[in-house]
Amino acid sequence: MKMYYALLLLIPLLLTGHKSEATEQIHQAEMIHEHDRCHLCGMVITKYPGPKGQVHLKADKMVPKFCSSRDMFNFALQSENKRQIDYMMVHDAATTNWDQPDDSAFIDAKSAFYVYGTTKKAVMGPAVAPFSTQAAAEAFAKEYGGRVLTFNDITLELLAGDK
Repeated sequence: MKMYYALLLLIPLLLTGHKSEATEQIHQAEMIHEHDRCHLCGMVITKYPGPKGQVHLKADKMVPKFCSSRDMFNFALQSENKRQIDYMMVHDAATTNWDQPDDSAFIDAKSAFYVYGTTKKAVMGPAVAPFSTQAAAEAFAKEYGGRVLTFNDITLELLAGDK
């Protein structure tokens, strides 16, 4: 009977104490180098203002990088690409220079808040400006215009101007 209780006590430890490598993996951004080109449009990423993005794929070591978070979404939202994506990262526009974003300012794209339709100059159409907090996004929208959206609010129709 003691053995039975000992096993019952061990079960929660076994279930929570062992984590797989996948759950312990910390998502880290890839550096954007001076000559890196946008995966979608081919432009040199660092030549243009505004927040950038990158997509980490499930089965590939290559990390597609983008000259804008807008181009990242245009790639990531295509149905043939969605299922291949492990995670995405964008620059936090509240913590980095708009004209030359710093790679230490990358955040998880899915948890970010976005300002769309701002007057702030970016590349490849209206900016999709990412922020780590809703308050920062709202302050940016108040100053530069646009509306605050979540990750799930961004669609190909929105980016095409149909929404």
